[in-house]
Amino acid sequence: MNNGQDNKPKVLRFSIKGMHCPSCAILIESDLEDAGVKVSCSYAKQLLEVETPFRSQASEGQAETEKTVKKVVEDLGYKIEAL
Repeated sequence: MNNGQDNKPKVLRFSIKGMHCPSCAILIESDLEDAGVKVSCSYAKQLLEVETPFRSQASEGQAETEKTVKKVVEDLGYKIEAL
């Protein structure tokens, strides 16, 4: 029985080190959105939340999404760690 859980996106959370101001969070969000990743970044919490494909498709797209996120964030000069 499908209770709707498979239709909800999975959210991955990452700790971001090296953000010095709210503009850093905006930059990370902007670059990830340009790369096609749906995200929310909080300077105050030093936290990045990434929406992955629907749960039923998560195994297919999650690894690729994580790889993209880590590359973009590290290329910007920040440290990223999965929570």
